[in-house]
Amino acid sequence: MNDLIQIENLSLSYDSDTMIVHELNLHIQQRTITALVGPNGCGKSTLLRGLSRLLKPVKGNVHLDGRDIHAMKAKDLAKQLGILPQSPTAPEGLTVHELVAQGRYPHQNWFQQWSREDERIVEDALITTNLTMFADRPVDTLSGGQRQRAWIAMALAQQTEVLLLDEPTTYLDLAYQIDVLDLLDDLNEQGRTIVMVLHDLNQAARYADTIVALRGGQIVAQGTPEQVMTPENILQVFGLKAEVVSDPITGTPMCVPIGRRGQRRHERQVLPSTNGKVNESIKV
Repeated sequence: MNDLIQIENLSLSYDSDTMIVHELNLHIQQRTITALVGPNGCGKSTLLRGLSRLLKPVKGNVHLDGRDIHAMKAKDLAKQLGILPQSPTAPEGLTVHELVAQGRYPHQNWFQQWSREDERIVEDALITTNLTMFADRPVDTLSGGQRQRAWIAMALAQQTEVLLLDEPTTYLDLAYQIDVLDLLDDLNEQGRTIVMVLHDLNQAARYADTIVALRGGQIVAQGTPEQVMTPENILQVFGLKAEVVSDPITGTPMCVPIGRRGQRRHERQVLPSTNGKVNESIKV
C-alpha cells in the first residue's frame, strides 16, 4: 500500500505558550483504518484538526497524496478530505436530505449548480447509511446514532478519499456505537481511508488496521493492534494496569483493566469457604 498522508515534524498549538503536538511524524497508508488513542488532552483531536487544515502548524507539514495541504485550494482539499468533528450540530429544522446535500458544496461553482448527478450522489449516501426513510425528517429529531449516520452521509456526499472522524461513537449507546463502526468498516472496504479518534481500546483493536497511541502530544507506540496493545504500552500511555487477552470473536487483542478491586482479587488466589474448604477465586 502507498502512504496517502505524510506528517513530518508536525507541531501544533492554539497559542504561542502551549504546544499540544510536538514534532510528530506519522505516515498513513491508503485504504486503511487508523485509530488515534490516548488519554484526554494528549493531542488526538488537535492532530485531527491539523490533518484537516483547521489548525495551522507551528512547525512541520502535512502532505496528502504528495501535496502540501496548506498549498491546496480549499475546495480542492474538500474534494479529497472530509472531516466529522466531535458532536456536530445542525441548524434547527434542517432536514437530513438538506444536511447531506451540504456535502456537495465543494463541487458547486458559478458554472455548475445543483444537478441530477448531485441528487444521485445524495440519494446514494442516504442509501449507504440506511437513512432514506428519514430524508425529510429534521436532523434534531433523530436518535443519536441516526444523527451520526446523517453526518457521515454528508461526508460521503463529498466523495472524498479520506474521512477524518473525531470520536464518532461518543455519547452513543453500545448498539449505535457498533452500528457506526460497522458502517465505517464497510466504507473502508469500498476503498476509503479512515482516520478516527477513539476512546475504547477494544473497539480500536477490533476495527483499526493501525493504532497510534499518543501521550503528551507525542507518539508512544504505533503499529498493528497486536504491536500496540500490550500491558506495557497501556501502562505507559494511560497509567493503567491491564491484562491483554484474545478477543473471543475476532482474535484481536482485548484490554482487561485490573483496577484496585481487580488487584485485590488477583492477590487473593484462594478464599476460605464457610465450611472450611477452599474455593478458588476468579483470576483477573
